[in-house]
Amino acid sequence: MNALLKYRIAKSKTLHVLTSVLAFACVLPLMAILSFIIKAGITKINWHFLVNIPKPVGEAGGGIANALLGTLIIIAVAAAIAIPVGILCGVYLSENKNSRLANWSRLCVDILQGVPSIVIGIVAYFWLVKPLGGFSAFSGSVALAMMMLPIVIRSTEETLKLLPDSLKEAAFALGTPFHRVILKVIIPCGISGILSGVMLSVARVAGETAPLLFTAFGNPYLSANITKPMQSLPLLIFNYATSPYNDWHDLAWGASFILLVFVLLLNISTKLMTKKWKVQL
Repeated sequence: MNALLKYRIAKSKTLHVLTSVLAFACVLPLMAILSFIIKAGITKINWHFLVNIPKPVGEAGGGIANALLGTLIIIAVAAAIAIPVGILCGVYLSENKNSRLANWSRLCVDILQGVPSIVIGIVAYFWLVKPLGGFSAFSGSVALAMMMLPIVIRSTEETLKLLPDSLKEAAFALGTPFHRVILKVIIPCGISGILSGVMLSVARVAGETAPLLFTAFGNPYLSANITKPMQSLPLLIFNYATSPYNDWHDLAWGASFILLVFVLLLNISTKLMTKKWKVQL
């Protein structure tokens, strides 16, 4: 009996050590990427770098102000498109769990989530860029919105499924109409998961390059017109990192560091929001 007990304890400890080693091995690539980008990019960051546009080839200096502004505008427009549609669709799926339309909608959402980003970029190109006669930030925002939708929809649906039916029943018992129950009771109670999905969707599309290559295209100048081509951080990194100029390589590393910090802050904010507004069952 003692031998069997010792064997089980040794087996348990071995499995514990093995899982710890594998977990640490999963973290190593992330730590290597973070350290490499921070080491290469943080030395390029200064005020001049943030408030100026890139200089022509051969001139020292320059910055990424056009890419920063373009990224914020493109993501803001994409969020304005995807968030309301995604939340409403998630509410419908949570309220109509077994209907035929809801089942088909879930299937479409799952398929859309698995569509490669470059395919979405091509679709946006033929849907918007060609009919409108040119590249634009708006078409890029639509492409990113299509990528954000599945995350917002699924997070909204799964969050609202966790809420007890007694919340709706109590509101209906007070004579509250359905739309006010959804807007004033259900969505506020599930705001934690909904906000988490929104933040994760923004973090998901913040570094996407392929859709913007076919839509926003890029712009070397500072522009806030969403009907015209617009620069963004992923596009700037792609174009400058593949160029033969060392000055442009420096801009690409600095932009990579800024984009990395942006995505990290979004993910940390998501964790903090989830802890602060956790759904109470």
